Amino acid sequence: MTAPSSSNQSKDSPFTLQCPMLTSLNYNTWSIKMEAIMDAHGLWDAIEPPTGVVVDEKKSKQDRAFIFQSIPEEILAQAAKKKTAKEVWDSLKSRYVGAERVQKARLRVLKSEFEALQIKETETIDEYAGKISAMISKFGSAGAILEDEELVRKLFDTVPEKFINLVASIEQSCDMESMPFEEAIGNLKAYEDRLRLRKASTQADNALLLAKAEDTSTHWSPSKPNTPGGRGRGGNNNRGGRGSSRGRGSTRGRGGRWGGDS
Repeated sequence: MTAPSSSNQSKDSPFTLQCPMLTSLNYNTWSIKMEAIMDAHGLWDAIEPPTGVVVDEKKSKQDRAFIFQSIPEEILAQAAKKKTAKEVWDSLKSRYVGAERVQKARLRVLKSEFEALQIKETETIDEYAGKISAMISKFGSAGAILEDEELVRKLFDTVPEKFINLVASIEQSCDMESMPFEEAIGNLKAYEDRLRLRKASTQADNALLLAKAEDTSTHWSPSKPNTPGGRGRGGNNNRGGRGSSRGRGSTRGRGGRWGGDS
């Protein structure tokens, strides 16, 4: 929206002063500029009259007209109910200064939220960068701006340890103050993709080695040694033979001795 210009000029001023347009985010700067404009036209006394001085009704009407030129239509109807310029001025101050306090409180909360942001183990760079980017609009709604330098620094300070070497290299070779946030994201994403590909390649190699090992184990056939049972049976037969022979010899010997005694 184009800022309105005042139709009134001070007698000593050859140029027209431009009235700024009031928004929900600029009350402080708007009030400073409007005070300067009305003072330049010799009309500020109608807003803040010196002690003991009666307000000039004509000046008050001129100030009121200046203010009406510089406020949005949605609040014009409410402001028009005020009869003097001072009443209009004070009502706007009450409205926007109160809103500004709420806005500052919200901004403090957002700053704490931004400082607490940390990447999770399961998050990708894209997902985490999305969280940081979401803070841009939140700060904007509170009348503040997150500069690229703040965003880049936050991103680099909170990434996992596997990115530390890359971050250190970027900090040494690049101007951190002028690096766009998107460029920082791109650098980290490219490195993340390389790490992912390397991990996938390693897993594929390990799977191949395991498959080969299992295949070798399946086709291996050990030699068959003699069974213990076979050796046992042979030993028993031999021992049985020797025992039988000893038994027979012993009988014969005993019979001979007995026969001799008889």
